[in-house]
Amino acid sequence: MFMNVLCLYIVYIFYFLIILLKTHLVLSYLYVIYGIARFNEFDATGGPFSKELIPKLTVVRKNLSSKLGVAIPDFNATYVRQFVATIIFLKGVGGILFVFGSTFGSFLLLSHLALTTPILYDFYNYRPTKPEYGLLLNEFIQNAALFGALLFFIGMKNSIPRKQLRKKTPKAKAV
Repeated sequence: MFMNVLCLYIVYIFYFLIILLKTHLVLSYLYVIYGIARFNEFDATGGPFSKELIPKLTVVRKNLSSKLGVAIPDFNATYVRQFVATIIFLKGVGGILFVFGSTFGSFLLLSHLALTTPILYDFYNYRPTKPEYGLLLNEFIQNAALFGALLFFIGMKNSIPRKQLRKKTPKAKAV
């Protein structure tokens, strides 16, 4: 009875590890494809992503200037283009490095999520009765979950020692 339960637990752990590996590969694949798509759309103005980003950055600028009491200058097209290029770099290179299991790639993706999630999915600027509120809240929570998954990945990578210490066998002394 005990062996059957133990075998069942081992099978469950094995399935969990397979699902975790597949999730890691699928997640990194999505980041790489998204980065390539954004890179192909990128042009002198920053592409269609910058047109979506300008109103959101304006709202962030107004909120920050009212909360901090400091006048923040308006964002021009050059700053938005640089911001979009940074987003593309973080997501594309971070995704490629994450495919190979790099911790640095996961840090790049973490910084991407920390930088873009509160700006792009600003559900807090809408009333709960508006239809945009539910969509933006859903995307915000999804990115928060991805952030947590990347933190879990980093924690798991750091918890496994790189080198296994071998026990030294004492040498027999010659008499």
